[in-house]
Amino acid sequence: MNQPASAYFLEERHDPTESHTLSVLVQNEPGVLARVIGLFSGRGYNIDSLTVSETEHQKHLSRITIVTRGTPAVIELIKHQLERLVPVHRVRDLTLDADAIERELALIKVSGKGDKRIEALRIAEIFRAKVVDTSTEHFVFELTGKPSKLEQFIQIMTELGLTEVSRTGIAAIGRGPASL
Repeated sequence: MNQPASAYFLEERHDPTESHTLSVLVQNEPGVLARVIGLFSGRGYNIDSLTVSETEHQKHLSRITIVTRGTPAVIELIKHQLERLVPVHRVRDLTLDADAIERELALIKVSGKGDKRIEALRIAEIFRAKVVDTSTEHFVFELTGKPSKLEQFIQIMTELGLTEVSRTGIAAIGRGPASL
């Protein structure tokens, strides 16, 4: 039995979404970040993580690292649209590089006394978190690593008195001689 054409268009198609880390080399000038972000917001794409910093002072270049989610087709579309922006020099999908390095920094505040305080310090040592501030009632830990490591540490600290988290977002770079 044939379905009417309108029923075909009403069927939901769920392509799997993937997380991708895009490294974008741009001219370091006013408004560039706003244009890149505008591309995402104007088309309804979400940004999970965003970091930006000048990387080559002499050449006035900055690197924007964006983590976004989408189907493979949407990710390709995002990359092509980024490449067409005038101040963009290069776009590289670091997710396609199996050996790309991703790191993130977090500051994590934990309050507690007694056994919970001792346990928080013990867990921090296991994760190689550094104590950067302390009082008799709290700690602030600094932790750098893969986002999954930070998530795991934060989850454990939630049970031990987590009160606040500040994260930098992902910084990523490819291994080997190739560069952006």
